[in-house]
Amino acid sequence: MLTAKDIMTRNVTTVGATTTIEELARILMEHKISGVPVVDDNENLIGIVTENDLISQNKRLHIPTVMRLFDAFIVLESQSKVEKEIKRLTAITVDDIYIKEIITVAEGTPVQDIATIMSEKKVHLIPVVEGKKILGIIGKIDLIKGITGSAQ
Repeated sequence: MLTAKDIMTRNVTTVGATTTIEELARILMEHKISGVPVVDDNENLIGIVTENDLISQNKRLHIPTVMRLFDAFIVLESQSKVEKEIKRLTAITVDDIYIKEIITVAEGTPVQDIATIMSEKKVHLIPVVEGKKILGIIGKIDLIKGITGSAQ
């Protein structure tokens, strides 16, 4: 039975929260990767940032729906949601756009479980960790190689 350890990429490129958006884009293009784990000063995993986070940073700002009732205007969306969207659109560093709630697996996680996670959770990049330390990373291509028997 193949596990995460068998298919993961061991040489993991990471960034810090203070990495600029421009630097992040350059790293993704130079390494031809779709995302990177975000680590703190002690190399502990704190999040993940992907191409989708960069793309969504450039989408149009959704203007919240407002309803007028008598002489008052009522915003129909939460203020925090609007503030979060504005922060993302004006991001300068990875800290403003990275995902903090990430899904990780251990080295012994079976490939079938990883495929299920990717499919059901709609994630395409999963760090392999021991505690908070990154041991490797699994992308869609790693999973496909494992399924087809082409893993390293």
